[in-house]
Parts: sequence; C-alpha cells; structure tokens
Amino acid sequence: MSDTLTEVQAVEETVVEETPAPEAEAAKPVEAPKAEAPKAEKPKAARPKSTAKKTRTVELTLTVTGTAEGEWQADLVHGTQRVVSGLVIPAIAVAKAAKELHEDIAEGIETVLEAARDQHRTRMEELEAELAKVKAQLAELSE
Repeated sequence: MSDTLTEVQAVEETVVEETPAPEAEAAKPVEAPKAEAPKAEKPKAARPKSTAKKTRTVELTLTVTGTAEGEWQADLVHGTQRVVSGLVIPAIAVAKAAKELHEDIAEGIETVLEAARDQHRTRMEELEAELAKVKAQLAELSE
C-alpha cells in the first residue's frame, strides 16, 4: 500500500515538473484526472470486501448425554426450536462420531465408555457366578 502511494506522488511530481509554465493553465485539467484516478483506487485497496453479508450461519446445538451404564441419548436444537429430544443412540455410534470430530473429544468419551465397559464386565462376572451357583443347586436337586 505504501508503494502505491509513493508511486502516485512520484507521478504527480513528474507531471508538474514536465509542464512548462505558460501552459500551466492547460495542464491543470490534465493533472486533476491523473491525480484523481489513483485516489479513487485508494479506498478500494484500503477497504477489503466483507464476506459477512454473504456468509449464512446456521445455529444447531447437539447435546449428547451418557450415563455410567453406557446409555446415550441426543437432543438437537435449531435456533430456539427443539428438533429431536431424548433420541437413544448406540454407544458405538457416539464413539465413532467422537473420533471423527476431534481427538480430545474422542479421548473424553472413550474414558466414559471404558468405565461403562468395566461396570458391565463386573456385572457379567457376578451374573455368571450366580448362574453357576444356581446350576449347581439344580444339579443337586436333580440327583
């Protein structure tokens, strides 16, 4: 930008120096258009066009909630209008979506999913032990 201003000033000085004194009155109208043309370009170069008017934003809020048991649900709001409420989502879908979004999000959700897996494994082991006990009692009664 400063290079353009320097060139414009140099052009104005050159025109003034090359014009002979008797023709000074005739040269004035010639000088004005040359000086005005670069000035008209200055605002265009100084002011970049705004893209804010052309950009249309959409406000969507997706809230995904999960429990320690691994049950997940989603709510979707468009502006102020609720589009979806309490939609049940499989844990694997939440894990896949989190991986697609960002590594930090995926890590946070994976922590919750792993805790749910551990809880379910523990419960499964308890149920298997109880089932084995019931099978043994049934076997004693059958004999």
